Amino acid sequence: MTPTPHILIVDDHRDIRDLIAKYLIKHEFRATTAESGPAMRRILQSAAIDLVVLDIMMPQEDGLSLCRFLRETTQIPVILLTAMGEETDRVVGLEIGADDYVTKPFNPRELLARIKAVLRRTHSLPPSHGEPLSKQIGFESWRLDVDQRVLIDKDEVVVPLSTGEFNLLQVFLQRPNMVLSRDQLLDLTKGRSAGVFDRSVDNQVSRLRRKIEADPKDPKLIQTVWGGGYKFAGKVTRQ
Repeated sequence: MTPTPHILIVDDHRDIRDLIAKYLIKHEFRATTAESGPAMRRILQSAAIDLVVLDIMMPQEDGLSLCRFLRETTQIPVILLTAMGEETDRVVGLEIGADDYVTKPFNPRELLARIKAVLRRTHSLPPSHGEPLSKQIGFESWRLDVDQRVLIDKDEVVVPLSTGEFNLLQVFLQRPNMVLSRDQLLDLTKGRSAGVFDRSVDNQVSRLRRKIEADPKDPKLIQTVWGGGYKFAGKVTRQ
């Protein structure tokens, strides 16, 4: 039997978080509420959460900061609650890894539909292999420094990476020898992002190949799988 998804609602307004929780429970979800960032962190330590509904406008630690924390420490999908007209916050939220957003005031049915859609999409993504990434990940003659977000070659020369290149390489290193479609790579590296097309993945792959492949025109590490997408074929070691 498929377990009932557990949704965490983080909002400093009690009436909003209670309304969402009651609606989700009515539609056969489990729901837990938190009024702040510290409360959210306590719940995450003791409960298996499948998705976080996160309000951006909160005192002290806001939703964007909490979203960044979730992306850096978990793979839990995030839906942001944003105020009408706060387009900049929505864009920033998507850039730092939110999977979707709903604008206040909202219809609970819309939020429910978006929760179901995000869960379907994220549950269909291939899981990473093994434990979360180490601080240093080796492959061929390279090391990826996760904290500094740079590549280091065998001669200890540092090669900087753009955010897109780092995210893409990190996804590949988490899933070696696994064929990943362009849609999956978009979801794993960006979440739901407006205006993103398949070609952006191809461009990022090309740029990354120029940095890590001995011959970018004949790639051995990031291989193209015709009709499928891409596969990282190198041996990965965690250090």
